Amino acid sequence: MEKLFLVGILTKYDERWEKLDSLNELAALVKTAEGEVVERILQRRDRIEPRFFIGKGKAQELAQISQELDIDTFVFDEELSGTQIRNLEDITGRKVIDRTELILDIFAKHARTLAAKVEVELTQLRYRLSRLTGKGIALSRLGGGIGTRGPGERKLEIDRRRIREHIKSLERTLKSVELSKKIQSSRRKLLFRIALVGYTNAGKSTLINRLTHSNLLVEDKLFSTLDSTTRVLYLPRIEKRVVHHGEARLGEARKMLITDTVGFLRKLPHGLIASFKSTLQEAIEADLRLHIVDISHPYCELQLLAGNQILEDLGILEHPIIYVFNKTDLNHDTLPILRQKYPDAVFISALRGKNLDLLKQRILSFLQ
Repeated sequence: MEKLFLVGILTKYDERWEKLDSLNELAALVKTAEGEVVERILQRRDRIEPRFFIGKGKAQELAQISQELDIDTFVFDEELSGTQIRNLEDITGRKVIDRTELILDIFAKHARTLAAKVEVELTQLRYRLSRLTGKGIALSRLGGGIGTRGPGERKLEIDRRRIREHIKSLERTLKSVELSKKIQSSRRKLLFRIALVGYTNAGKSTLINRLTHSNLLVEDKLFSTLDSTTRVLYLPRIEKRVVHHGEARLGEARKMLITDTVGFLRKLPHGLIASFKSTLQEAIEADLRLHIVDISHPYCELQLLAGNQILEDLGILEHPIIYVFNKTDLNHDTLPILRQKYPDAVFISALRGKNLDLLKQRILSFLQ
């Protein structure tokens, strides 16, 4: 298993608790990428150092630590420039990646559909193309490991012209895939559509399994779901009076579609969200969005705000949304406060099946 050292930076404008939580999240990302976090550091600095990000002295200190602990890779919690990565690798003698590259590596690992695979490769190539100046033409690192999946496994020693040509080819493929998805989407417009959105690992897949009796992959890892998955949902019969030869009867059960979408994450680059619009198309076109929030997380409201920011980037924050606070079985302390703060939200436990009837009723109320 690859051994990784996490590096964060704390400036005078940052909150320490938020940076520590971000490092914890970075450690969860490493776990998802099947790496082992050996050590971590949060360095206090007044400003970012242009050449070495953390300063030359601290970089030399990391080089010594990497030998003592036999570190394979340094992962920085902030986005690095190509020059900074090259300089840090020269001093430490170890592979250096940043948060974005780690996320893209996980995306490359979990992509299943053609659309997701093309979007991942496009984003990786654009990201690495912008760093050619700093890292030189040889982008593929010897030895493989985390940060080298996707196009990194092939020869990325190709020049800028060939990379741009490949990008154009992938863009044409993606347009073709998007056209096909639009045709499929037009067929679905006759049915009411619900999209599950929210922070990664909030329990969206567990909820859709409960509601539709499916068996989608559920793992305690970030981004275990990357490709959107749609299932048919039947809501309970709606009791209503229908006069027919003087008799009353029940209305038919309502059939609709519900989609599990890729999870959100704090500090996702704006370009990454723009690249994955095809994967998030179901969330964009849905009639109703259920914003799932993990109430057991100590900073769940911060995750909610991060999700809202991404919805705003997609231009759908003002569209119909029901907040659904999940994992209530794991949180009893802040539950009363959150109920008071979000009176229109639904509080459930997807794993335990708690209050799912209440959630279904809220969807029915929206329909009516």
